[in-house]
Amino acid sequence: MKRPDLRVPHAVACAALFLTLAVAGSIAGVRADAQPSGPVVQTAGGPVRGLTDAQGLLIFRGIRYGAPPTGEFRFRPPRKPAPWVEVADATKLGHKAIQAGGAPGGASDDPGMSEDCLFLNVWTPAADGKKRPVMVWLHGGGFSSGSGGDAINDGANLARIGDVVVVALNHRLNVFGFLQLGPEWGPDYRSSGQAGMLDIVLGLEWVRDNVAAFGGDPGNVTIFGESGGGRKVAMLLAMTKARGLFHKAVIQSGSGLDAPTAAEAAAYGRELLRKLGIAEGDVEALARADATAIFKAQPPASAAASPQGKLFLPTGGFVPCVDGVALTRQPFIPDAPGFSARVPLLIGSNKDEMTIFRTQDPKLWSATGKDFEDFVRKSLPGQADELIPALGAAFPGYSPAHLITAAETMKGYWIATVVQAERKARQAAPVYAYLLAWETPANEGKLRAHHALDLPLVFNNVESSRAMVGPGPDPQRVADAMSAAWIAFARTGDPNAEGLPRWPRYDLKDRSTMVFDVTSRVQKDPYAEIRRILMKALE
Repeated sequence: MKRPDLRVPHAVACAALFLTLAVAGSIAGVRADAQPSGPVVQTAGGPVRGLTDAQGLLIFRGIRYGAPPTGEFRFRPPRKPAPWVEVADATKLGHKAIQAGGAPGGASDDPGMSEDCLFLNVWTPAADGKKRPVMVWLHGGGFSSGSGGDAINDGANLARIGDVVVVALNHRLNVFGFLQLGPEWGPDYRSSGQAGMLDIVLGLEWVRDNVAAFGGDPGNVTIFGESGGGRKVAMLLAMTKARGLFHKAVIQSGSGLDAPTAAEAAAYGRELLRKLGIAEGDVEALARADATAIFKAQPPASAAASPQGKLFLPTGGFVPCVDGVALTRQPFIPDAPGFSARVPLLIGSNKDEMTIFRTQDPKLWSATGKDFEDFVRKSLPGQADELIPALGAAFPGYSPAHLITAAETMKGYWIATVVQAERKARQAAPVYAYLLAWETPANEGKLRAHHALDLPLVFNNVESSRAMVGPGPDPQRVADAMSAAWIAFARTGDPNAEGLPRWPRYDLKDRSTMVFDVTSRVQKDPYAEIRRILMKALE
């Protein structure tokens, strides 16, 4: 049976970043309520000086965890930085990876962009030797954009409320992180298509070696990420180099089940080399090439560059591949990776992910019932007769426009979350599933429970994100519930927390799911009929 196309547009993979920038900007320099001088912590590389905010939280920004991946080290695995003796300033963000939206470099009070982007940030209640749970954040933006310094993901409130250590890191993105070079380039480049993921592994090694000095427990590390960050979490669960570097995992709105093969990725990379005029195996020319020229030479993403048989979120463009070294198998196809079988997983998505990607589509908001039916028949012709009434029943009161985005959400995000949860549930460790159903009143309520709405709620950054979450007390109630659950999961591997109903682990019988709302509830097998239809479509 020919598998239907269950993909959503490539823009889905990176739009969380654009939303983040539009709503909250980025953290630049020292917060107004922070002291200009602060604590010094000795790391394995050397001493760093952070700052203390008005509530006594210690904040360290722009700590270098990797040597500059530039020149001859471009596209190669990351290296630890050279040690230093003088106290390094850790009060300002380090460079973020080169990406769309600006040029390399930046003013002294702005992180700017650079190939030299291997920096991380730490928020901690105290550098006192106490063994606090550690939460390592992997930012969204697909594999092409974003940073650990985006303001919406500021870890201060999470660290303060939960008495945890929060770490967020930058790593190489797009072509700089995921250009897979062919065998002509030699052994140094065998994992060039996984360089950005290997940066994350190096960052996790930094956490293992240094977080105790910041009051964290290297034996209790949770990785969590949203959108593209969720896909990074899924990939780390399948990377043997990451074994033992984390102990729990959270995937938010970004189930990553597969990746392109090394051959597919290398074929895509050859288009870039041709545009740059660099011959296969010419290491010196590649090292000399201008970074801006490399970035601009990226060929457009195409279906041919995406993994064959892709069913959920597409990964066109430069993304991690199954290189046979750093990643030796598809992350969650045909099953969950065995080496991480004992790592507990918290996984979920938002009820109306796709509305945010359609805000600029005037035709959508004037859609008719016939437009909705035509959309489903075009997207899933073999299942349309069943799926059209099932969607109407699952989303009563939805306009045709919102039914279209519901169809896109179900086939692009939600069903992938279900598949990943089911495959993980067949292993020993517990799986906990959630659905964010609370609808933001911002933007006249049009966006409902959209993609990335979970970010200010999980990080408990409601007040700085009012443009996204709207006015009133309700968003804070939801944020208190979600952040408490994430903190509890990081502490014990179980998200049950005060104020929530009992949250059972996910299994193939009940499929119990926490539905986050002003009053949260547990629901067995949500959208059961839609699940049945879409799972049949995947056979």
